Amino acid sequence: MLTHIHIRDFVIVDELELDFRAGMTVLTGETGAGKSILIDALGLALGDRADTGVIRHGCDRAEVAVLFDLGALPALQQTLEEMDLAAGGECQLRRVILREGRSRAYINGSPVPVQQLRAIGDRLVDIHGQHEHQSLMQRDTQRRLLDSYAGHTDAISRLAAAYRQWRERRQALDELQDAARQRDDRLDLLRFHLDELERLAPAPGEWEAIEAEHRRLAHAGELIERCNQTLGWLYDDELSADGLLSQGVDALERFETVDDRLKGVLELLGTAQVQTREAADELRRFLDRLELDPERLQYLESRIAALQQLARKHRIEPAALPQLLEDTRTELARLEQADQNRDAMAQEITALEQAWREQALGVRRQRRKAAADLGRAITEGMQELGMPGGRFEVQVEALEDEQPTRHGLDRIEFRVSANPGQPPQALARVASGGELSRISLAIQVVAKDAATTPTLVFDEVDSGIGGAIAEVVGRQLRGLGERSQVLCVTHLPQVAAQAHQHYQVHKLTGDDSTRTRIRALSDTERSDEIARMLGGMEITDSTRRHAEEMIARAQQGEAKKKKGKKKTAQRK
Repeated sequence: MLTHIHIRDFVIVDELELDFRAGMTVLTGETGAGKSILIDALGLALGDRADTGVIRHGCDRAEVAVLFDLGALPALQQTLEEMDLAAGGECQLRRVILREGRSRAYINGSPVPVQQLRAIGDRLVDIHGQHEHQSLMQRDTQRRLLDSYAGHTDAISRLAAAYRQWRERRQALDELQDAARQRDDRLDLLRFHLDELERLAPAPGEWEAIEAEHRRLAHAGELIERCNQTLGWLYDDELSADGLLSQGVDALERFETVDDRLKGVLELLGTAQVQTREAADELRRFLDRLELDPERLQYLESRIAALQQLARKHRIEPAALPQLLEDTRTELARLEQADQNRDAMAQEITALEQAWREQALGVRRQRRKAAADLGRAITEGMQELGMPGGRFEVQVEALEDEQPTRHGLDRIEFRVSANPGQPPQALARVASGGELSRISLAIQVVAKDAATTPTLVFDEVDSGIGGAIAEVVGRQLRGLGERSQVLCVTHLPQVAAQAHQHYQVHKLTGDDSTRTRIRALSDTERSDEIARMLGGMEITDSTRRHAEEMIARAQQGEAKKKKGKKKTAQRK
């Protein structure tokens, strides 16, 4: 629901802030006061095409920001979270138009492309009139309205699920068929690679093991030399560490009784001698296991060279060759079985498409039945709204190619004839903004339970009507306001009297500037405004009483409706 709008330097508005509530809100004012400026500004914030002509004279930029409460739109909140644009339970859309021709768009303070702004705006507001935001013109919207009116949402969900399953298997088959077109060449290549890999037979962990062994054998001669030299230093040489330690012990032992402080030194020398002999023994055992093996070294060098050569050919590390061998075997087996898999998958896809088609034909029958009922109901609504010769049709036609889609086999189109003797045309081709707005109103009233947009804006809905028809329009707009938020620009007192909230638009003209002001009316001011709309600039006691009666009648009608609903609920 729209809760706030802020406009700055837009056309003849220098700065304006308005708060909105639920229900029906009307904007009234004299001709030329700028009643549609608010609608134009709202459309700009929702992603309409930018034009530097909307920038107020003498200013560098125009700015419009609108704030929405998303409490009743959990799906949209989820979408904003996925886009990393969430801001609690609110959504602010902001648009800035610069004098040099550029425009900027923001969602909850984050810059976004205008297309993204428009996509979110389409889910928040429907503007009915001569504006770009007319979702009822779009065939997707028409199809959704018909399906919701028909009450077969579950059937549509099952149809979409059947379509997704068919499409996924169809894509998998296409991949197999693409692979099959190159299958023979690929098979030859894989078999050649597999033959090379299997002849070399790289084993997991082999590369690391032979590298370590090669390092040992390549340095075995030098290692033996160094180990023997160290063994001599430790034990075997005449002046070995063990011999020198023994001489030291012998030299000090006879003085131990002379000075017992030498006892600790002798213990350390004895420990060092034991550890020296243990190190020498361990080094002998190491040398016994270490041997020169030129043949083994040559084999390892040859093996390393072969692995490196094959790895370079496949542009991988030698350690990855075992995995390549396994992957090649797997792909070869898959391609060799491709024909069998393809035939089985084709049969599965045929069965899935047949199941989908049966569901789609069932949905078509439900749509055609609902289309006739919806067409009759909207035709009656149009006639109540001052279009006595109007006729509305919902056409359900088969798609030309009848290829599966997630929505079925049907092309849905709303068609209308606004005058007697005229054949119905596509709703998008209706020329009159007033007629289009009243048709849209009739559709919204009939399909009110199917609509999902929380804020509805009607511009020129009362063009060319008056009297009793105008009162019908007002009552229907007020009824819509009980379910959705409704904003309406009107010049008819019968419509204005039905509103829950009333704004007056007036123009201020100075010596060198013109400004538009919009303000909320109190109950007394509202009576005066409706009286002005009834009798012109001079407000008489008679016109004021008439205005008060119209407002009271609208409120009484709503009270009776609520009372009737309460009694119905109690009976249930």
